[in-house]
Amino acid sequence: MLAITDVSKSFNRKLALDAVSLHVQKGEIYGLLGPNGAGKTTLIRIINQIIEANKGTLRFDGKLMSNEHLRLIGYLPEERGLYKSMGVLEQLVFLAQLRGMSKENAVKSANFWLEKFDIKDWSKKRIEELSKGMAQKVQFIAALVHEPDLLILDEPLSGFDPLNVELILNELKSLKSQGKTIILSTHNMRSVEEICDRAALIHHSKKLAEDSVWNLRAAQKSGEFSIRFSGNMIAFANALWTDFELIDKKELGDNRFLAVVKMRGNNQINDLLNALMGQIKIEAVEERIPTMQEVFMNLISGKEVENA
Repeated sequence: MLAITDVSKSFNRKLALDAVSLHVQKGEIYGLLGPNGAGKTTLIRIINQIIEANKGTLRFDGKLMSNEHLRLIGYLPEERGLYKSMGVLEQLVFLAQLRGMSKENAVKSANFWLEKFDIKDWSKKRIEELSKGMAQKVQFIAALVHEPDLLILDEPLSGFDPLNVELILNELKSLKSQGKTIILSTHNMRSVEEICDRAALIHHSKKLAEDSVWNLRAAQKSGEFSIRFSGNMIAFANALWTDFELIDKKELGDNRFLAVVKMRGNNQINDLLNALMGQIKIEAVEERIPTMQEVFMNLISGKEVENA
């Protein structure tokens, strides 16, 4: 859907993007991650043709991007920008028409989304009369109302309470099931794990990594397993011997424990289970996979050490 190749951008000789290449597949939710100032918003503005890249190319569905493609893109900026004195419905229809929709279809689409988000009763209210959360919903609808193929969301969960966060995440899953492509720029790592298919991490204007969310997490596995069991902790520790390292332990009560064990050498999970069988009663075993938050921090800290 979107191929970004060697895109660079500078502002007053300060490099904001340094030869960044990304590939967003059709029908996927793609996480665009990075700390503040990394270059994410600059890249999003280039995709939306708000600013131009100094170097590099962008292709939309195989063709060089042009103004015509903007009709197929929905954009939710991090800096929310609704016209405060306009009515909700009036504003949504206006924004849809800017993206090439007829007025008749714009009214139908706006009413559909207002009803779906249960704010139809607010259609004639001015934006300045809405609560922050309600205005956020309207801004989200504004990105969807013209039925785009590619949806670009910059911190879409900011300002929402947990209930509405869940509402937005469920809607993104629904849009994906309809074949829509979504780029999600967010600091909410839980949402990245929950809904993103692939992700890229940008830091200091460069791409550090791009892969499926699962591969990004699996690449940083440390061979640790959490084991919940009942029995004797001393017998558990003795069974580990020198092939496995006891990293942490916690007593749960009634001779039940939760332990974290790390593999040594070429040992596998089956070797661990064989060592423990007959010594304790195993209730649960789970491999510890780094969270996206941990992946995020590890990649950034590793780059900082490399540059030191």
